[in-house]
Amino acid sequence: MSQQRKLVTEVPGPRSRELMARRKGAVAQGYGHVAPVFVERASGAVVEDVDGNAFIDFSSGIAVTSVGHAAPRVVDGVREQVGNLTHICFNVAPFEAYVRVCEELNNRTPGTYEKRSALFNSGAEAVENAVKIARRHTGRQAVVVFDHAYHGRTNLTMALTAKNVPYKDGFGPFAPEVYRVPMSYPFREPVEMSGAEAADRALAMVESQIGGANVACVLVEPIQGEGGFVVPAPGFLGRLQEWCGANGALFVADEIQTGFCRTGDWFACEHEGIVPDLVTLAKGMAGGLPLAGVTGRAEVMDAVPPGGLGGTYAGNPVACAAALGAIETMAAEDLAGRARHIGDVMLKRLGELQTRDGCIGDVRGRGAMMAVELVQPGTRTPAAELTAAVSRATQERGLLTLTCGTNNNVLRFLPPLVLDDALLDDGLTVLGEAFDAVA
Repeated sequence: MSQQRKLVTEVPGPRSRELMARRKGAVAQGYGHVAPVFVERASGAVVEDVDGNAFIDFSSGIAVTSVGHAAPRVVDGVREQVGNLTHICFNVAPFEAYVRVCEELNNRTPGTYEKRSALFNSGAEAVENAVKIARRHTGRQAVVVFDHAYHGRTNLTMALTAKNVPYKDGFGPFAPEVYRVPMSYPFREPVEMSGAEAADRALAMVESQIGGANVACVLVEPIQGEGGFVVPAPGFLGRLQEWCGANGALFVADEIQTGFCRTGDWFACEHEGIVPDLVTLAKGMAGGLPLAGVTGRAEVMDAVPPGGLGGTYAGNPVACAAALGAIETMAAEDLAGRARHIGDVMLKRLGELQTRDGCIGDVRGRGAMMAVELVQPGTRTPAAELTAAVSRATQERGLLTLTCGTNNNVLRFLPPLVLDDALLDDGLTVLGEAFDAVA
């Protein structure tokens, strides 16, 4: 499949419009969508719709296809596995691929201590189980989370998630013993604040309102995803980890969106030398198949007795084969290094765009996880409608982009890490054209 942008109809085309009408009559409206087109196939960093339009993908299915769509090692592994074993359930009878994936996670996640891993279906499941494990190990119940955080759509993970609409509205009551404190958000701090100072602000609330002796874990995204690609000030994560160690609480890193080379290291915690007690993993882990995991200290993970973890489909053999192919691809092709290169190019080009467009208030991110926060020119007032309009304009021109943020005013960019320089340049050029047309 050609790695080029190509538009042969207006967007959306006639076939996509026809399918959209059928969708409305068959699919629950609670399942929203961003792109106005129906996808037929994809390869590398290009997605083709049912009308033959080829789009540059700056979304990766929300940071999932980091190794590219239809990555050869993933495809080969899945084909072989489907012919041998599609399902048995690890709780019924174990199989080697599950063990191999756990070995990879134990070896590649931060920390040289002895580790154990457990596999699940989705990021939300991984977070739920990390909290279960933390509570079981510590004998405590309180979970500390942050403003702007996103951790999933199950009952517990909705409680952990900050944003009400659309993720939580009308779905309560939610699980108890969840406590929210301020995040380090440099662009929106009322006064300039170091990472350590921002952490101390949050921890003062923990001490006064919860009590350190009651905290099972502090759960944090090293870079917030749905909350707006918020990169905390240096020192914020380290101070949280230090407090956890001093108070017998676990430091849990939610690396679901940041993990597996996305930010230029295998895991975002590594940028500041952070070694979590537990880390939750998903998205880029299996090249597009549903797989997630929790990895952590052996004594913590093994606090749960047999039967306390699992799931009928958790760690499915086909998904495990895909994960092994994806991880091999990341290592063999140095996709962490590629992510750093993509980030360098994006940072430069987005910075240039910011200098000529007063609606871009902030450019931020790491590696191939970059974003721009849009504001009313000359202010920091969020510009949500403009953000949506720019995203629509990119799609109409053959570039898939996503929005995010508590105020819906952040454009985020998550291209496959196999994106070549020509496509990267074309995508950023299209982005500039979209700003020119709308802003």
